Formats: sequence, C-alpha cells, structure tokens
Amino acid sequence: MVTFMIGLVILIVGGMAMGRLCDHVFQPDDRETPAYAKQDGVDYVPMPTWKNALINLLNIAGTGPILGPIQGILFGPIALLTIPIGNVIGGAVHDYFAGMICTRDGGAQMPEMVRRYTNKAVFWIYDVFVCVLLLLVGTVFIYTPGDITATQVFGFSGAPTEASTWIIYGIIFAYYLIATVFPIDKIIGRIYPIFGAILVFSAVGVFAVMVISHYPLVEIFGNWNTPSFNYGDYFWTQNFFPIFFVTVACGILSGFHSSQTALVARTIKSEKDGRMTFYNMMAVEGFIAMVW
Repeated sequence: MVTFMIGLVILIVGGMAMGRLCDHVFQPDDRETPAYAKQDGVDYVPMPTWKNALINLLNIAGTGPILGPIQGILFGPIALLTIPIGNVIGGAVHDYFAGMICTRDGGAQMPEMVRRYTNKAVFWIYDVFVCVLLLLVGTVFIYTPGDITATQVFGFSGAPTEASTWIIYGIIFAYYLIATVFPIDKIIGRIYPIFGAILVFSAVGVFAVMVISHYPLVEIFGNWNTPSFNYGDYFWTQNFFPIFFVTVACGILSGFHSSQTALVARTIKSEKDGRMTFYNMMAVEGFIAMVW
C-alpha cells in the first residue's frame, strides 16, 4: 500500500497546489455567469455547486476511469504514480481551463469556441473529429451499461442476436434523448448527482476495504513479478510509452472532457465555483482510477 499512499498524497497535495495556481492564473471573479446572464430554464439554469460538481464528475468519469486503469495496471505499480502525476499537471488543468474559458465565453460549446477563435480549416477538421469521437463515445456509453444490465442484472446472454439486448440498448438510448431534450434541472440535475455520488461512494468503499484488509499490492520498489502476473515483464515489453497513456487517458489526460464542459458551464452560479466543479472533480476521477 506504500506506493498507493504516495500516489494519493501526490494527488491530494499536488491537486491543492496546482488548483490554487490555476485559480491564480485564471483569476475567477464575481462577474455574472451564463446561468444568470442567459437564464432560459432549459440549458442555462443556476444550480448548487455540489450538484454541478457531481454532474461534471459523472460526465467525465463514466466507464473510462474504470476500464482504462484495469488495462493499464498490467504495466505494474508505476500506474499508481503516473495516474496522480498526470492528473494533477495534465487532466485536471485541462478540465479546469476548458470549463472556465467556456463559462467566461458565455457557455459556448467547444466547436463554437474553435470556430470563433481559429480559422475555417481548423474548425472543420475539429468538427469532423468531434463528431466521429462522440459517435464512438456514445456507442460505448450505450453498449457498456447495456451489456452489464443484460448479463449481470437480468441474466440474459447479452448476445447481439438476442432481442433483449437491443431492447435494453433502445431504452438507454431513449433515456439519453430525453435527458438531452428536457431542461437540465429536470432530468440531468436530478439523476446525475445520484450516480455521481454512487461512483464516489463505491471507490471510497473499495479503498476502505483495501486499507482495513491490508490488501497486498505490488510496490514500485522491489520485484514487480508475482506468481499471478509478471508486471515487470509486461512493462518492458508492451510499450509503456505510449500505450499506457492511451488506455488510462481518462484518469490522466482527461480525454474528451472539453466536449462536456458547456453542460456545467451554463449552470454554475459563480466563477469561483469552477475550481471545485472542474479541477477537483477531475482529481476525484484520478482517485477513482487509482482505486480501480
């Protein structure tokens, strides 16, 4: 557990220091946020900081910090240090400035910001890239919970040839459509915080069990090869650079989060809430990634 605890200290202490630095650079103030300036009862709605934070956590966390680290841990205990370091200086910084710039820019979505501040060529390249990326992300966020629901909740086979699989996919897709069309405080503002809290609670619970049960972890110092798996051999032969940083992108580099920031940038009451909502929630995602 020593390596894990060192990583946790890096995440907490480093996150506090870097978060303060980000605030110092951006200088959030008391100007009117889009939630008030453009309040329309649909997308622009003032919501409490705790609710915005949990919504943003669920937006950026999802399945990424679970599936990614489970693959990335094959590289050994180095993951317990690279995740918090990358999170503090990379992912959380990116999320903070993406969210804060979006807030100060009137809640504009990232494609609009690219169109506004670059040229047409860059805008069209970015737009095509984002459309393809979100199509892939949307697909993953339908079939991943769909497969889990089919196989683990209802006990179905989850095979693509089964009608039950497609019915479950359809229900999830319908929910996404409803959540998108309805006012943000009616569906997303009520459901997302619950699942965000569950995500945090589950990670804290697993962490507590690890500590209480003195769960054995491979340490950064010493032999990485164990009877169950040779982490050291995998580290040296499977191209740690760049494969690790691709598989654990959501815990380190933040992934596609900038496409989600406008959702919350339109609901925060004050720019001074940005550090908690954007930076700190990415740090929480780093903790979740470390635990899994």
